[in-house]
Amino acid sequence: MTEEVISVSEDFYVLSTSSRVDDRVRVLKHGDTFAVFDRFGDIERFGNGRLGVYHQDTRFLSRFTLRVGKHRPLLLSSSIKDDNAILAVDLMNPDFLIADKVVIPHGTVHIFRSKVLWEAILHERIRIHNYGMLPVGLDLVIEFDANFADIFEVRGVDRERRGRRLATEVTPDTVILGYEGLDECIRRTRIVFDPPASRLTESEAHFQVALKSGEEANYYCAIACESDGDSVGTHHAPVGDARSRTALSYDEAAKRAVDELKRARDEETEFFTSNQQFNDWLNRSSADLHMIRTKTASGLYPYAGVPWFSTAFGRDGIITALECLWFNPVLARGVLSYLAAKQAQTENAEQDAEPGKILHETRQGEMAALGEVPFGLYYGSIDATPLFVMLAGAYYERTGDHVFVRSIWPNVTRALTWIDRYGDRDGDGFVEYSRRSHHGLVHQGWKDSHDAIFHADGQPAEGPLALCEVQGYVYAAKLAAAGLARGLGDETSAQELVSQAQKLRQRFNETFWCDDLSTFALALDGNKQPCRV
Repeated sequence: MTEEVISVSEDFYVLSTSSRVDDRVRVLKHGDTFAVFDRFGDIERFGNGRLGVYHQDTRFLSRFTLRVGKHRPLLLSSSIKDDNAILAVDLMNPDFLIADKVVIPHGTVHIFRSKVLWEAILHERIRIHNYGMLPVGLDLVIEFDANFADIFEVRGVDRERRGRRLATEVTPDTVILGYEGLDECIRRTRIVFDPPASRLTESEAHFQVALKSGEEANYYCAIACESDGDSVGTHHAPVGDARSRTALSYDEAAKRAVDELKRARDEETEFFTSNQQFNDWLNRSSADLHMIRTKTASGLYPYAGVPWFSTAFGRDGIITALECLWFNPVLARGVLSYLAAKQAQTENAEQDAEPGKILHETRQGEMAALGEVPFGLYYGSIDATPLFVMLAGAYYERTGDHVFVRSIWPNVTRALTWIDRYGDRDGDGFVEYSRRSHHGLVHQGWKDSHDAIFHADGQPAEGPLALCEVQGYVYAAKLAAAGLARGLGDETSAQELVSQAQKLRQRFNETFWCDDLSTFALALDGNKQPCRV
């Protein structure tokens, strides 16, 4: 053997001879549940660490792999259907050898996997077809596990302590994996096989497949995410109904998922052009929007994105609603209703919350419940509050929905009070932010990385910071609120808000403008010095 002549000291160096790990993924989502698979439809332990089935910010399935004997099938194709409802994967068998002799040539057996998420349950159908001239016998093996990791653990946050795994329950057709968190919430993954496996253990299901030439067989699996914290109104039925929900057939679940998306699209304006490629782009955009839309007790809300941000974010939801307002104002109403219901009522430094402030982010996982991360209800956003008022004004202008606007007017006035009292703590006329939470965001505008705001020499800007665009949002919010007040018959408040907006505009132009740059400064730092970048 040739002696190694290159010495590598890096701990995480990957040799060129290492097995290649495919990092392309396939994503499904419904409600508060989403799933991330590799292109084979598997959830592997290695490789891309985000693979899994997640429900309410916890990974309920961390391993789910399909093998034929000890071999992974060969991939033919893998795609998410155009409506984002179903994952379809085409596979075939590799060469099966006995004593170096091929007994089943590759491509003899076709394996078609299709998956759909519906009401916190992943339904899968595995269809196996023998295209060979002779009968075949195969051992189909599914390996599974659930580590119940919090989504922040998956993202790399270390924990000193975790809860405990519960004893796994195994019946002829069902495996129940359980975990009791430090938050005293019991989470379970219920895996049901139909037909029952020939051998079922705590981590594997074996099926003996015997097919004559031209025959096919179907195998079904339903994986339910269950939690003591689930309740009616959290996008699926309560835990007590879990067994009946897993009994729902794959075909029925797929039909319901497709029908739900079709109904949603039927309620919107339809766009089409003479250019098919442009139409495909429109359809893809529409399907993606429908995937992130989530039913809440307050109405529809567009979640920020899968996988790490599949939850309600204030800024993201508002901007999405603004962009969709002209063709789907119902989404804006849902966003306004949800954020009004979550509006901060009291001061809480660890949540960066003050009365009237609009939500930045919410989480439902174990770490959020325990306060290990502040994001159960987190308000560390300097722009969500004025953006909320802007959306309320735009919604009223678009719809004339007087009844709804009157119902959220108290929330609008509380938001305006927050802007004046808490947003401008030093009384200089500009809205600034400074983190109060020990674990919250350092920067709280749309650029929220830890080094987002700096001076021209590269030095980080020290707060409190007044961002350029936030002053524009406040200006627009005051004018929007004036329009709402006028629509509700309060002309005095409307005139006062317009006057405040005009004064802010004048102060902003005088303070933020940089003649030598011919533009406005990025921000003002805590010493009122402009960030001239």
